[in-house]
Amino acid sequence: MTINRALGTCYYPEQWPREQWEQDAKRMAELGLKWVRIGEFAWSRIEPEHGSFEWDWLDQVIEILGQNDLKVVLGTPTATPPRWMIDRHPDIYAADKNGNPRKFGSRRHYCFSHLGYRAECERIVEFLAKRYGQNPHVAAWQTDNEYGCHDTTISYSEAALHAFWQWCEERYGTIEALNEAWGNVFWSMEYSSFEQIDLPNLTVTEANPVHCMAFRRFSSDQVVSFNQLQTEVIKRYSGAPIAHNYMGRITEFDHFEVGEDLEIASWDSYPLGFLEDRIDADETFKHDHARQGHPDFQAFHHDLYRAVGKGRWWVMEQQPGPVNWAPYNPAPLPGMVRLWTWEAFAHGAENVMYFRWRQAPFAQEQMHSGLLRPDSEVAPAFDEASQVASELEALAEDDNVQAKVALVFDYQSAWATDIQPQGKHCHYFDLVFDHYRAARKLGLSIDIISPTCADLSGYELLMIPGLMTLSAPLRAAIEGFVGLVLAGPRTNAKTAEFSIPLPLPPNLPGLNATIEYVESLRQTAKVPLTIPGNFIKWREQLATTGQIVATTTDGEPAIIEHGNIQYVAGWGDQEVLVYLLENMCAKRKVATEKMPNSVRRRDTKNHRFYFNYANQQRTIADRMIEPAGVIWVEHIST
Repeated sequence: MTINRALGTCYYPEQWPREQWEQDAKRMAELGLKWVRIGEFAWSRIEPEHGSFEWDWLDQVIEILGQNDLKVVLGTPTATPPRWMIDRHPDIYAADKNGNPRKFGSRRHYCFSHLGYRAECERIVEFLAKRYGQNPHVAAWQTDNEYGCHDTTISYSEAALHAFWQWCEERYGTIEALNEAWGNVFWSMEYSSFEQIDLPNLTVTEANPVHCMAFRRFSSDQVVSFNQLQTEVIKRYSGAPIAHNYMGRITEFDHFEVGEDLEIASWDSYPLGFLEDRIDADETFKHDHARQGHPDFQAFHHDLYRAVGKGRWWVMEQQPGPVNWAPYNPAPLPGMVRLWTWEAFAHGAENVMYFRWRQAPFAQEQMHSGLLRPDSEVAPAFDEASQVASELEALAEDDNVQAKVALVFDYQSAWATDIQPQGKHCHYFDLVFDHYRAARKLGLSIDIISPTCADLSGYELLMIPGLMTLSAPLRAAIEGFVGLVLAGPRTNAKTAEFSIPLPLPPNLPGLNATIEYVESLRQTAKVPLTIPGNFIKWREQLATTGQIVATTTDGEPAIIEHGNIQYVAGWGDQEVLVYLLENMCAKRKVATEKMPNSVRRRDTKNHRFYFNYANQQRTIADRMIEPAGVIWVEHIST
């Protein structure tokens, strides 16, 4: 489908005088914005007391925005239950790993398993959907806000315990089946009833990993059902699409499963905050990119949420200036807000919404910048948004094209690695992200796909690093795949119930190899290979009669292949991964273009975009690109 690109902003009319709303809406429209998100934190103003509603202000602001040709995204306010909710449900809070309840005074202070709170959410969403479901200005919905933010997916509350018992009984049927699946004969951990099962926290040493895995699955399912509760209500009264705004590097719940009940995936993109807060990189790199962000982190999530949204996705919150929550909060390099916006559009975004319209002079986010200063004068990002709005007049319509390279991302593999990392710095996200980075350094566009993908047609390369359990649909797709597969390390290393499978891993189609043991490596340790680069963090001892592509310098098999599958028996550094991908692309006649340092490329149907994340000029495609610069050329996909 053709993508019609647009800009928007996040607005909090309840925080500003009514006489300001009309002027704000007029300025938004003059800037070239098309969408405005409201309402997601406004429960106390909608329902100041239980059962007592004040709709006039919300009716009025929706009408004002609509009269200025602005489309409204209406958020359900369930991320911020008001104080009276605590009086009605004092046990609403989630509990941390030590069993301590979270407190009122911030946001996301609820447990997904609390039945009373679920009923309250269903009630407020129904009131909203009934009132605004047919409103011509409400063109989209957002459920809740940032599921999982602030470590709020996993709760060790009493409500979670009772819900977990029910979940276990539904999954396993009998306690005997659970004991067998969990291997509870080990350490005399067998149960005689589901009610004997506790949550896997506060144990003397580590809890049974399959118990932990079951609890992680349960916790994810609670998010899925909580979101489904809201979407079912909205869809009874409205035909407008529904989104949720996910976050960067949040893996505690399965976004693909949440996305099944949504029409749009969106995420909140804060490149500078994420660089300091969520990315494993050395201080030199962070210093050099402090005002630009990581050149691959935003793109990775753009591609991930395009997959979660089944092709439809937005940036619901785009950083416009310094934020307030990271260890360090620098200002973006001039031009970066424009770059981040165009990068999102190049990856298929329909809409980029800047957070926020005006900087708040009070409360927790008063140090978070907006398009306007607190005094309503323009902030630096205002002019960059204006420039993008002008450019969109010429480039508003475009379309995605299927990439030649696919990369699987699996939330359950992330849980498995969290539970049993075997090495301090061995994180599934980092392993997958390293493969993504290597592909981007070769100028490749990448499609991220789900672990249950059953159709690989059109792809030339498939990467499945660290995919702990190979699903039946994906295994069947691989068996019929004509392209090349890059697997390992830790691919197919566990059963669905978190045991070592027999036959031993990797047990991939046609690959004659057995992992005899694994070892994790200190950060200072490197294992040199006979191809350029080293193994870092992780190494596997392979027994194989297959074809050996490369060995370690001490003669052990490092990379093997059979047919179209290559298995990497270790965590390859960037030199290894770039070398392997470049050779695989050459075999499949996939064109590559090595990128200058911190420059990246992305192809759409009509254009080839280049983005310069460096703090100095770069030359690409015989053209100079400025720091924080974006250039594009007319492009016909091949």
